[in-house]
Amino acid sequence: MQFTVVKTVNKSGKPSKYEATLKGEDSWRGVVRFGNPGPLLERLKPGDRVTATVWHRDIVVLSKEGAWQNTSDAPRDELQMNAAVGMLAALVAVEAFVFGAVRLARPRGYEPFTWNPYGAQLLIISTVACFGVGLPAVWIGIPWWTVPLVVVCAAGLMHRRLRRRVAGGV
Repeated sequence: MQFTVVKTVNKSGKPSKYEATLKGEDSWRGVVRFGNPGPLLERLKPGDRVTATVWHRDIVVLSKEGAWQNTSDAPRDELQMNAAVGMLAALVAVEAFVFGAVRLARPRGYEPFTWNPYGAQLLIISTVACFGVGLPAVWIGIPWWTVPLVVVCAAGLMHRRLRRRVAGGV
């Protein structure tokens, strides 16, 4: 869609304000906000014609003569971190469910499904794995499903080690 720039604001500092007021051919007029002044907003002047990319009724990108800039309404790729936090919540819920189910099923023989040391270690490993794998997944594009794989492998290895310790009476 084509729009005409009516006014721009490039105010840095505290608080900063980066926006462009646009006018459409059908008398639509609106303000588009940006997170920073460049590379396009700092070059825009009143009267310039820009092309807007609209997504879900919001202008998400403005472009002019090959230069483009995302607006504040542009969708962000945050799937990996959302998945990491959701995975941590799911793993804590699964841990609580399994520990509770084992206590109900075997009231006298529930070792090693106790808070100390297996539960606490599993919670720490889950947290470290979720954020230790989730943050790099955001930064370098690792698939989000590596988080549960790392946690499940670590929990399985730790469970096997603790079972040997309990069976050995240590």
